[in-house]
Amino acid sequence: MTNASNQHAATDATLRQIFKAMDAHQAQEIREAYYKAIEGLMTLAETLEIADAQQTPSAGPLLTEHFHAVQALDAMKNSRLGKIL
Repeated sequence: MTNASNQHAATDATLRQIFKAMDAHQAQEIREAYYKAIEGLMTLAETLEIADAQQTPSAGPLLTEHFHAVQALDAMKNSRLGKIL
C-alpha cells in the first residue's frame, strides 16, 4: 500500500469513528449539507455552461464561471468526507 493510501485509510477510519460517535442529527446535517453542496455545484456548472452557449459570442465570462464551478467540484473529489458518507 502506498503512503497516500495509508493516509487515506487512516483518515477514513478516523472520520468513520467521529461520525459514529457524533450526535445522529448533527451527522445527518453534515451529510445533507455535503450532498446539497455537490448537487448545487453540479447544477451551477451545467446552468452556466448552457447560459454561455446561448450568448453571442459564447466562451465569455459565463463559461469562465462554469470552469470555476467545475474546479470546485474537482476540489471536492479530494474530500475524504465524500468517500465515507
